[in-house]
Amino acid sequence: MTHYLDFEKPLAEIEGKAEELRRMARDNEEMDVAAEAAALDRKAETLLKDLYAKLTPWRKCQVARHPDRPHCKDYVEALFTEFTPLAGDRGFADDHAVMGGLARLDDRPVVVIGHEKGNDTSSRITRNFGMARPEGYRKAMRLMEMADKFGLPVVTLIDTPGAYPGKGAEERGQSEAIARSTEKCLQIGVPLVSVVIGEGGSGGAVAFATANRVAMLEHAVYSVISPEGCASILWKDSDKMREAAEALRLTAQDLYQLGVCDRVIPEPLGGAHRDSEASIAAVRSAISGLLGDLDGMSREDLIHARRDKFLNMGSKGLAA
Repeated sequence: MTHYLDFEKPLAEIEGKAEELRRMARDNEEMDVAAEAAALDRKAETLLKDLYAKLTPWRKCQVARHPDRPHCKDYVEALFTEFTPLAGDRGFADDHAVMGGLARLDDRPVVVIGHEKGNDTSSRITRNFGMARPEGYRKAMRLMEMADKFGLPVVTLIDTPGAYPGKGAEERGQSEAIARSTEKCLQIGVPLVSVVIGEGGSGGAVAFATANRVAMLEHAVYSVISPEGCASILWKDSDKMREAAEALRLTAQDLYQLGVCDRVIPEPLGGAHRDSEASIAAVRSAISGLLGDLDGMSREDLIHARRDKFLNMGSKGLAA
């Protein structure tokens, strides 16, 4: 069953009518509704193009959060072979919001790390909706240290509303864990490529995305705070999230213009959730290309280039 977003309701009506016609035809073989259904399909495709031609930042947030959008686990299963998950931070516990391990990408050994939100009620609760606790960031640090030791490139997949803000997480040093994970990203002497596949929320995303190359899917978002959180702080009204989304400049297109994002990966018409295979293939191509850009760079050059990239952020404005 297709999940439609609020702004897609007119599309839901048209596609629903087309499916209803086909269902009636299946129940009654004497009915010939092929022409009517095809006309509705064409109308739906035109409307879909119109809806996605100029998405507002808030609508992009909605698309980035779509429950049917491919998640980290989907990308790992489709892109990587011989994936061997590694668990635990060797200090407290295993955080199921963060998955990672050893794998091969096009027969190239890599370490892959990512946020996993889950795809149904049970898995979302288990994965804590992709909101990592301190042990998740410490697990990621352990994996990055291993990658550095054995000279393996690191690929991170970002999809989180932000780090988990619960009391237990704060007691176990959430902010310190995020800071040290960000620091570890800057220290490792191997290629580090990050892809924002959905939401890139606050320090919870930066802790994995302080990379040599950062790519974003076309309708992904990446910001210092959620639009709802920003609206609550600035206007004391979370219903102002549309205005906040505009002000935050959180879209892939804005961030590419600002120099935060290095590549925007096109999505199928209607978003990644409408054609997961095509989206995953596009991400594969982007990761391979970005890793190829870093081939041949020395350990020192990788570290210096990564540090310079983030030190120079903010020097490029939207008017440039």
